[in-house]
Amino acid sequence: MRKFWHQITENGIPAFRRRLSGVDALPQLAVLGLLSGLITGGVILVFRLAIEWPLNYFLPGDGSESFEQLDIVTRGLLPLAGALLLGLFLHRLATHDRKVGIVHVMERLNYHQGYISVRSAIVQFVTGVATVVTGQSAGREGPAVHLGATFSSLMGQWMKLPNNSIRTLVACGCAAAISASFNTPISGVIFAMEVVMMEYTIAGFTPIILAAVSAAIVTQAMYGAEPAFSVPALTMNSLLEIPWILAIAVIIGIAAAIFIHLVDTMGRYHHRPVLLRIAVCGLLMVPFAIVAPEVMGIGYDTVDLAIHGHLAFWLLLGAGVAKLVITALTIGLGMPSGVIGPTIFMGATLGGAMGLIGAQIAPDTASSVGFYAMLGMGAMMGAVLQAPLAALMALMELTRNPHIVLPGMLIITTASLVTSEVFGKKSLFLTILKRQGLSYQNSPVIQALRRVSVGAIMDRSILRTERHLTVEESRNILKSEPKWLVVEGNNGPTGLVPAVDLARYLEDAEKQAAEDETNFPEKVDLMEIPANRRDIAPVQYQATLEEALDEFDKTSVEALYVQRHVAPMIQRVYGIVLKSDIESYYQYRRS
Repeated sequence: MRKFWHQITENGIPAFRRRLSGVDALPQLAVLGLLSGLITGGVILVFRLAIEWPLNYFLPGDGSESFEQLDIVTRGLLPLAGALLLGLFLHRLATHDRKVGIVHVMERLNYHQGYISVRSAIVQFVTGVATVVTGQSAGREGPAVHLGATFSSLMGQWMKLPNNSIRTLVACGCAAAISASFNTPISGVIFAMEVVMMEYTIAGFTPIILAAVSAAIVTQAMYGAEPAFSVPALTMNSLLEIPWILAIAVIIGIAAAIFIHLVDTMGRYHHRPVLLRIAVCGLLMVPFAIVAPEVMGIGYDTVDLAIHGHLAFWLLLGAGVAKLVITALTIGLGMPSGVIGPTIFMGATLGGAMGLIGAQIAPDTASSVGFYAMLGMGAMMGAVLQAPLAALMALMELTRNPHIVLPGMLIITTASLVTSEVFGKKSLFLTILKRQGLSYQNSPVIQALRRVSVGAIMDRSILRTERHLTVEESRNILKSEPKWLVVEGNNGPTGLVPAVDLARYLEDAEKQAAEDETNFPEKVDLMEIPANRRDIAPVQYQATLEEALDEFDKTSVEALYVQRHVAPMIQRVYGIVLKSDIESYYQYRRS
């Protein structure tokens, strides 16, 4: 057994974990992606059942979304009571524990290398279930992404993987969550890369694809292979509809810009007590729940009716506008609601309403209302998230109809351009991060440095030694031919000495002693002999090259020694990283 362990480890580091330090660990990442998808698929099943079971039990009628059938008093009181309970729950938490959703996942990726806590998952599960069950204007996909990312991150933390691998696992969890929620694995992959990671890498695609596929298989075993919506055969009747599609794209782009602006504006009140803000959200929901109960909960029953053309114009328009206003106000004030579901609702209702207008203008050439509802869904999702490719893939997978690709591409890109270029709005998630005083670094240099751990480039030719040595000890050290000598101090390593400088000192001292006929020095002080010594600071083995560069900037040292906890109060040093090593690595990979 011991012999086998030595075969799969190097310097005490398991080969599986060591290979994950670099960017070429596809077999290992593939295994992790598969595990992430299976775990996330199971978590999303539990999350959906936690929402659907109480709603199926308490709501009248069939299904878990029939809030419209509640009596008027219950419709008004339910979201208010739910908001008060949520406000009390969040009030008892520390400020940093209240953060949930996709924005929080992006923050943890950007500032904490994808480390997400169990506590965060518990808070997200409770708030995600509570917002939908109590009839808030909410979606389940945002919370699902958070849960998928968290459990995938926890798996990486439990396995003590390098931070670059944990970042990939978070992306796997995001893709798996979207795939499991909509039964759309391709759009899950693109969503994770385009919205959360904001980068496309060949090494990243394989594990993320496996995560999305395995999560879809898990949910299909429970819910079947059908997508989230039952979509009739949709097609564009005539090319003459293209001007009208462009007009709808402009309207959807304006609606998306208004939505983002309202969320950002209400974010100015985040300094107010959380209980007050969530209570106001509940009060705001009361008139909307009474007048337009379609906005309550996820609202996918209304989306399904819009796709099949069963709703009148004023109901479509009113529900769409109401959903836009109340969702923006409540999310902006801090209600921990998902936003992807509401964007689909807004797009379907507004698109369906515009489709009915088109049918009145040109009844002979206009396509079905459901066709425009589906286009509106894709356009609103693409414009609000500024993720046109993810929206297009979702549209294609939900309809399973290649004929919708051409008009879908046209309306999604146009709506996204109107929102971003005409109104200057960034992605809703980036807007919220900016309101919180945070940025999202996604330059090519930073992305490249985040993909690699220090373990991939560190120099392992080191030897730890005491500062004061005898000549015999010095010669024995040099026999092992290390490149660097890590000099120990009272509280850990204090300096770095090239071994060649010690060898040169011994050789010069021996010559000097022979020439002067004096005694050879009995002791060698590694911090006093002539040498190109370097100040050093620690960096953890799991750290990425980006973290290592940050450590260089913070400490102003000349070298970092790579360490890892192997037992309580015991750190093992595995190698040395110089700033020039990082720069050389990046230049090599870029060329």
